Parts: sequence; structure tokens; C-alpha cells
Amino acid sequence: MKMKLTLEQKEALLAVLKKRFEKNKQRHEGLEWAEVLARLEKNSDKLWSLHEMENTGGEPDVVGYDQNTGEYVFCDCSAESPKGRRSLCYDREALDARKEHKPANSAVDMATAMGIELLTEEEYRNLQQLGKFDLKTSSWVKTPAAIRKLGGAVFCDRRYDTVFWYHNGAESYYAARGFRGSLKI
Repeated sequence: MKMKLTLEQKEALLAVLKKRFEKNKQRHEGLEWAEVLARLEKNSDKLWSLHEMENTGGEPDVVGYDQNTGEYVFCDCSAESPKGRRSLCYDREALDARKEHKPANSAVDMATAMGIELLTEEEYRNLQQLGKFDLKTSSWVKTPAAIRKLGGAVFCDRRYDTVFWYHNGAESYYAARGFRGSLKI
């Protein structure tokens, strides 16, 4: 089932995205809103995912352009890990393994339902070149299979003007840990 936005939701979302794009030009130097808008209009099925990113507090913005595919890369640019995506364990396996005090969802499941991807460590570090994010929170990132196989998962944050990459049990969850996502359009 494809999720669709109403005309009013679409117009409101595009207005927010345009305003954010124009306010934060340092995130996408050399890119023009008119070109981004044209791409969004050609791929309107992905607007629902951007809407979900916005509704959960992600403040998505353009952070890159793929010359090979012609895709724009949107990423959550909220100062802290999106509020509507916190207190989540890493994935379904971790969620199912918890016997009590289960969180409402997992980061991987929520990202999949939203139609977005968790950031990789490299993408997270690239985002941190565009600003200072997660000074009080942390964000799950895609975990290498070898680490996940052993029960772990990884997350990142920024402290002491340094981006840290940490580990935790995949079943753990904290009020200050969520996830950031990306979407190529």
C-alpha cells in the first residue's frame, strides 16, 4: 500500500522544505531549489517519506547530490536525534529478544516503515561536517553484520567537538537515543 499525501499536506511540506533549503545553503552549496522541486514533483511517491521524516522531528534537508543517478540526498538535520524516533532498540531481532520493558519499536523497523535508510557511520560523519548534531542525544547507525551477529549495535553522537562511534547491546534503548535517516530522490 502506497501512502499518499493530501494536496494540503503536500503544499505545506514543500513550503517547509523550501524554507529550510533556503535558510541552510551551506548544506547544499551549488544546488538550486527549482531543480530539487522538479525532482520532487517527478518522484511524488517519496513525499510521504519526507512527510514522515518531518512529522517525527527530523527536519529533513538536502545534503547532497549524486552525479551518477541524478538523485538528491535528504537527511534528518534536526539539532538532536528526532524526538519522534527515540527510545527504540536497534532492530526486530533485538525487540523480540527483550522479555520485559520492551520499547514501542525498533530503529530498523521504523525506518523501513517510513521508507528511509538509517545513516551509515560515514554518512553520519559527513552530516557532522555540515553542522553540530547530537550534542545531547545519540543516533543508531547501520551496524556492520559482524557486530550485529554478536548481539551488538552501533550508534554515534558528538561530544567534546568530536564525533564518537560507540557500541551497545542491540536490545538496549534510551530516551536520548533515536536514529537519523536518509532518502534519495
